[in-house]
Amino acid sequence: MTPKQSQRLIKKIADIKRALAAEKRKFGGYDDSRGLRYLPTRYSLQLADYKGGLGYTRWFAKTFPDDIGFPDFLFEWAVLLFKSGKLAEAKAKIWQTFCANTYVLDKFFGHPIHPLPKYEWSNLAQAGFTAYFTYSHQQPELLDFSQWLGEFMTSEWFATRKARFLTIHQQLLVEDDQEIRAYLRQKTDQLKGAI
Repeated sequence: MTPKQSQRLIKKIADIKRALAAEKRKFGGYDDSRGLRYLPTRYSLQLADYKGGLGYTRWFAKTFPDDIGFPDFLFEWAVLLFKSGKLAEAKAKIWQTFCANTYVLDKFFGHPIHPLPKYEWSNLAQAGFTAYFTYSHQQPELLDFSQWLGEFMTSEWFATRKARFLTIHQQLLVEDDQEIRAYLRQKTDQLKGAI
């Protein structure tokens, strides 16, 4: 990346922060329907500014505590954590990424995407989202992360919870009893917070 490109990204981050601050001043809160709040993590990764990116994610978590985030944003957050040596937190964020979209990690590793019959909140979980997810295990700056992520995904902890998570979602597809559905959703919520 050239110095000029770096400066452009730094300016984009500053502009986003300024726009969000202006919303807060004007409305007393945030009305970020454009989704600007999700972009600084991407720019921080491009700049290899992991410390700055983590600072932004801390602000994000404090400012938007109920925002579940988009899968690519959660993935970028996990990379920032990993690159900053916060491995336990990176594992938690990878699990959160998987729960948000079960196809993201396969897309990252270049595995074919085979839509599974399961109950999910959006069609983004299939082809739509993965079409614009641009990260790859072959990117030179992500090779160390790729190796770590591959090992984590083959761990007993991850594999067991992944299988359970997918099983529950498949059960939700065919279950009509509202009490059982509520129980299955409760189990899913417990799994999401399992790390």
